[in-house]
Amino acid sequence: MRTRIKICGIASREEAGTAISAGADALGFVSPMPGGTGTIPDATIAAIAADVPPPVATVLLTAETTAAAISDHVRRTRTTAVQIVTHIDPDEAARLAELEPAVRRIQVVHVEGPEALGLLAPYEPHVHAFLLDSGRPSLDATDLGGTGRTHDWTVSARIVAASARPVFLAGGLNARNVGEAIGSVRPFGVDLYSGVRTGTRLDRHKLADFVRAVGAGTNARERAA
Repeated sequence: MRTRIKICGIASREEAGTAISAGADALGFVSPMPGGTGTIPDATIAAIAADVPPPVATVLLTAETTAAAISDHVRRTRTTAVQIVTHIDPDEAARLAELEPAVRRIQVVHVEGPEALGLLAPYEPHVHAFLLDSGRPSLDATDLGGTGRTHDWTVSARIVAASARPVFLAGGLNARNVGEAIGSVRPFGVDLYSGVRTGTRLDRHKLADFVRAVGAGTNARERAA
């Protein structure tokens, strides 16, 4: 099975086109949020997302924590999916599913330790996918990902094995380590920001290297299966 690729921090139509041409399956747009990097205004997200052709997914990253606020945010930006970057109340996740049934809902799980496994069951009935990241919200409420740090992939592999939903892996991925990550964790997809950038700009050469490495890692995983 092909490993999907989500490129986060898309900031312009040019970057969106570069990512799509390279083979990205989904584009992530970071809205203004505490501690966020690569953030852009909601109006810019809406303008870029409107030009993205299907089947490429457009994903709003939001730090809102209530169903009503998340729903309003999605409607302002008109993306096809929303990535909730903090651990919201599962009751709010259930309410969001009622408010936005047509929007794909991705719940971030920050893998601070084995206790992250306990977050699956409360969210699973209400989301379409999980994304495992390396934020540390228990230590700093503004540390919600985009750090360039890896986390304990053995915990991530346990989450993938236990989850009834597709799981994306994020956190410190790049062309050098993504093959190992795919082999160890066996995620549905991978997500990254800094690993394909030079400074703040999307680097087409790093992106091409990453896409090749994902393909090689996926092939190696399938041969080992």
